[in-house]
Amino acid sequence: MYHTLLNSPVGAETQMLLPTVETMVGVLYFGLFAISFDFISGYTGYLSFGHAVFYGTGAYTVILIANGKLPLLGPGTPFMLSLLVGGLIAVVLAMLVGLVSFRLSGVYFAMITLGFAQVFYVFVRGWDYVATNPRDGPAVGPSHAEGFQIGVPGIDQLSLSIGVLTGDEVALLGSTLSGTEVSYYMIGLVVLACYFAMQRIIHSPFGRVLIAIRENEERAIAIGYNTYLYKLGAFAVSGFFAAVAGGLFAGFKRSASPENSFYFLVTGDALLASIIGGFGTLAGSLYGHLFDETVREFLSKAGQGGGLLPYLRALLGQETLDATLVGDTTIGGLIDLLLNGHASLYVGLVFVLFVLYVPDGLLGTLRARIGGTFAEALPEKLWGDSE
Repeated sequence: MYHTLLNSPVGAETQMLLPTVETMVGVLYFGLFAISFDFISGYTGYLSFGHAVFYGTGAYTVILIANGKLPLLGPGTPFMLSLLVGGLIAVVLAMLVGLVSFRLSGVYFAMITLGFAQVFYVFVRGWDYVATNPRDGPAVGPSHAEGFQIGVPGIDQLSLSIGVLTGDEVALLGSTLSGTEVSYYMIGLVVLACYFAMQRIIHSPFGRVLIAIRENEERAIAIGYNTYLYKLGAFAVSGFFAAVAGGLFAGFKRSASPENSFYFLVTGDALLASIIGGFGTLAGSLYGHLFDETVREFLSKAGQGGGLLPYLRALLGQETLDATLVGDTTIGGLIDLLLNGHASLYVGLVFVLFVLYVPDGLLGTLRARIGGTFAEALPEKLWGDSE
């Protein structure tokens, strides 16, 4: 569909408005991380500022296994098993961090999880076992030259490799899907399965207790729930899926660094996605990150692909761009001043506007308008109340 639109008469507008397929792959795996962040923060009210620890754990576990640096697991370990191992290690870490952190609440909980994240970040930056230069982070070595496969372990016919250069190409309906496009669909399948799993947990009795904790923890304690254990369990579940997201990131990129995995600003991006998409909605975090990435790519720097800047340059032409506007300022200079390299500035402004005027986020506001989730409200809108 994307390539069809690119080759259509509105190809330039498509390239300007829509993110690339590679960007969309990133939206999927990081969106899963943001969903896992929303699982604990949006449904219990406890902001985990150290969530990047679990994302980084998943990413580093996949690479260490591929490089044969994790005991008992060689480079030939199936990728799906590596994701599971990364998730289980994250569960153990979440339990250890949570045992201490959930004795606190509010801003103190946020600060202690942030403190744990910084401890892990500094440790990983100096851990020379993971890479020759740990500050740059590990990369998948020659012991695992082929792409990581998503599918049924051990059955090649039911598995496809992911990665920009290592991904499988698939012929489908007269066209060929590139490695990046195949990665988009295969990673999307894992993200979808994880999302449904978290949805199922949220709609279980366990999930209802989490919501009760968010609404009024004292009342939940008063009616007999051990909220400490429930919060600890939710933290472990959230850490597991955050690690799966990190593993998908490492599987697609084939490398990771402390800055793009363990750093606290990685959690900040998840927080941004959750606020834009809607806290306590799960899927909203994915839409929030998609919105964030779309705005960033739309306002990307010159030479970084599609977006408004190259579109305006191509549309106006050099003669118009060189035309003087005021004094020595040309039209091209003014466009550069306003657009080139200022994506973060505009994203920050959008974030402020969302906090002020759309506090429920994109999905939260939409659900409020239609009177419930799509699954609940859409049948009623289409066929009316059958009772």
